[in-house]
Amino acid sequence: MLARTLLLSLMILATSCNQLATPPPPPAVEYPQVGDVSLLIAPQSPAEVQLLDIGIVVFDNIEDPAATQTYGDRVFAEVRDKEIRYLPFLLRNTLIESQQWGAVRVLPLADPSVDLLVSGTILVSNGTDLALQIKVRDSTGRSWLEKVYGDTAYLADYPENIRFTAGNPFNPAAHTEPYLDLYEQISNDLLAVRALFTAAEMQNIRDVSRLVYANDLSPESFGHMLEQDSNGQLQVISLPAANDPMLARVEDMRLRHHVFIDTVDEYYEALHDEMQQAYVMWRRHAYDQEEQEGALAPEPISQDFFSSSSGYLTMTQRYNRFRWSKIYQQEFRELAAGFNQELAPALLELNEQVHGLSGTMEEQYIQWRRILRQLFELEAGDA
Repeated sequence: MLARTLLLSLMILATSCNQLATPPPPPAVEYPQVGDVSLLIAPQSPAEVQLLDIGIVVFDNIEDPAATQTYGDRVFAEVRDKEIRYLPFLLRNTLIESQQWGAVRVLPLADPSVDLLVSGTILVSNGTDLALQIKVRDSTGRSWLEKVYGDTAYLADYPENIRFTAGNPFNPAAHTEPYLDLYEQISNDLLAVRALFTAAEMQNIRDVSRLVYANDLSPESFGHMLEQDSNGQLQVISLPAANDPMLARVEDMRLRHHVFIDTVDEYYEALHDEMQQAYVMWRRHAYDQEEQEGALAPEPISQDFFSSSSGYLTMTQRYNRFRWSKIYQQEFRELAAGFNQELAPALLELNEQVHGLSGTMEEQYIQWRRILRQLFELEAGDA
């Protein structure tokens, strides 16, 4: 009897401490669910004027308060830091699969040479739910999209066995992205916006893109060809002659720049391939953790709760769930740490492989833009 009373006291204390230590839940992020979506794939190649080049900038991340409260250390922030480079590549793949656009690339920073620029913010990412805020603007500054997209994953969306071994290897070709509907909805929405423009308006976007890049290289030569209207959007005032030698040099620089950002895009592809197995495992564990946390939701305890054997059994079961959840959280933290340690060398190696530049991909991109400007000035001075 004494042992039973002691056990009950310990369980009450553990449950009370757990409830006291847990801060109130953060306000829920409101976002619509995309539901079941079918990607709209071009039945034939669109007209040349419709093949706009798209740049998808590495996403921003809003710290998930729930994750911070649950795990409370920087390991998970590091996973999210890699996630902002992983998710844009999934959107890039979806846009390419639609066969509706020109070149689609993931970029470290906004780029003046593309026709459409996509930026995103991760609002929620916990293995069960994903919510992204997506903004898309064309080279004139016109907004195409500014919308929040949400999708929910289920257990069936993840591999049944994530203990990958030589006998049970991870097969990327057999893996379907749990939130594929979300990316397909973004693609379909972009297509719907494009359908609102005339061919002349589409051509204007492409012309503005060329002049924006030319102005970035040589404002004194091309700045007067663009102006902002009352809505803050860029308009073409005049176009350089087709045989303008300065324009020819700009086009040559733009071609070199596109070769560089193609290489940058390959970097993000290599990062995606390097991350995929570990990320699938981590996200499946995150899903399991969310389910575990849901099962541990506190229940009201009445005054006579402990007066019956059923109450004692319920409390025992709850205590066991609490105890195992702590063990599970430790395993989850170790998995996240392993995820970061595994990818750190790959990130370092990939960062050093792009055109022999140094620093992070963002720093290399800035260096490259500076080199092109200097090269343009030298060639223009020699002309």
